Amino acid sequence: MSKPKLTLRTLAGCGLLMALSVVLARLLSFAPTQTTRYSLETLPIFLSGLLYGPLAGALVGFGSDALGCFLSPYGYNPLLSLPPLLLGLWAGLRSRAVAQKPTVWQLALALLPPFALGYIGLQSASLAWLYHKEAFAPFFCTNLAARGIQYGLIFAADLILTRLLLPALRRLDI
Repeated sequence: MSKPKLTLRTLAGCGLLMALSVVLARLLSFAPTQTTRYSLETLPIFLSGLLYGPLAGALVGFGSDALGCFLSPYGYNPLLSLPPLLLGLWAGLRSRAVAQKPTVWQLALALLPPFALGYIGLQSASLAWLYHKEAFAPFFCTNLAARGIQYGLIFAADLILTRLLLPALRRLDI
C-alpha cells in the first residue's frame, strides 16, 4: 500500500466532505426524538475513508461530528464522536478491497462493522448512560432496538448512494 499523499486536493476534498456531513446532519435531517436522527451525515464520512484513506476518513468523521456538536444546542461529548471516527477509519482500511472489487458486498463489509458496533452499540450505550443512568438497562435495550431500525435504513441508503457515487467520484479524481 502506497503512502497517502497530503495534497491540497486531498485537504480540499476532505474539507468539502466534512462540511457536507455537517449540513446533512444539522440542516437536512429528521429528528423525531432526542436520541434519534435520520440523516445521510454518514455518507460523506464513508466516502472520505474510501477516497482518501483511514487517517483522512477518521479526521473527517471526528471533525464533522465535533463541528456539528458545536453548532447544535446539545454540546460536545467525546463518546458520541467515536462512531463517526471509526466509520471513516474502517472505510479507509477497507478502501483497497473496495477498489479491487467494488461490489455491494465489499461496500457492505466496509460499512456494517462501524454501524453495528459504533452507531448502534456504542451510541446506544452512551445515550443510555448520558440521559438515563438510573434506568440504564431498559433505556439501552429500547434504544438499541430503535437505533437498529434507524441505522438499518441509513445503512441501505448509504450503500445504494455509495454504489452510485463512488465510480463517478473516482473518475473525477476527487
